[in-house]
Amino acid sequence: MSEEKILEQLRRIADSLDRIAPSSRSEPDIDAGDAFVWQAESNSLRLIPKVNHVGMSMLQGIDRVKDILLENTMRFAKGLPANNALLWGARGMGKSSLVKAAHALVNQQLDHSLVLVEIHREDIPSLPTLMQVLQKTERRCVLFCDDLSFDSDDSTYKSLKTVLDGGLEGRPSNVIFYATSNRRHMMRRDMIENERSTAIIPSEAIEEKVSLSDRFGLWLGFHSCSQDEYLDMIRGYLAHYKIPISEKEFTAEAIEWTRTRGSRSGRVAWQYIQDIAGRTGTIIE
Repeated sequence: MSEEKILEQLRRIADSLDRIAPSSRSEPDIDAGDAFVWQAESNSLRLIPKVNHVGMSMLQGIDRVKDILLENTMRFAKGLPANNALLWGARGMGKSSLVKAAHALVNQQLDHSLVLVEIHREDIPSLPTLMQVLQKTERRCVLFCDDLSFDSDDSTYKSLKTVLDGGLEGRPSNVIFYATSNRRHMMRRDMIENERSTAIIPSEAIEEKVSLSDRFGLWLGFHSCSQDEYLDMIRGYLAHYKIPISEKEFTAEAIEWTRTRGSRSGRVAWQYIQDIAGRTGTIIE
């Protein structure tokens, strides 16, 4: 075979290898925006141009936890010591809304100093990789996981424990972790009781399961709201969006709305607002 034919075949082989080789991944540009979603399958950050959030003033009935989380977030954004936070409790009472509102307000006051990075529950095992990405930036990053909970046979909570507090490297100084959960210990009560009844040393088994929550310096509890608090939430929305409806009319409707839903919460209040805005032709943005 001539030298020219050999070179031609080598070029074809090289072209084939280029086509099947995985494309090189560039480092995520964390300076490109203020909010991202972690995509574990590609080890990349997807930019969120506009975060879906409500203003801090719109969150009613949670004044105490609102002040605590905002102060903690503000300290962290300024480079001061701050704690990981677990927001736990009743459904629909504004846990995730508070995290997003705090991020927006801090960035408004401190000129986009804070990055919000959301990681999905199923991607928790990829946390060490994400930490390596975030520690390369000088920006302060709030790592956020919504609706965090674990099943009895789920061992991924151990990797979260290591990232939050343990390990040789520990948590990067520019990263803080906020999580929401319906349960304080992120496991169902029946799972904890089952561990207690079947373990050889019950106290040690329970300690292993619930010690994850100890990694959070702040435990912020959210509880079901009263009827007055529920109506105050709706009044705030009505005033903000200038929805034309009388006090007497919306009060009767809003109370009936809770009966059809079987609960009172900020989420139920917002669902009612969506309904009344549609009926009155009011645009909500």
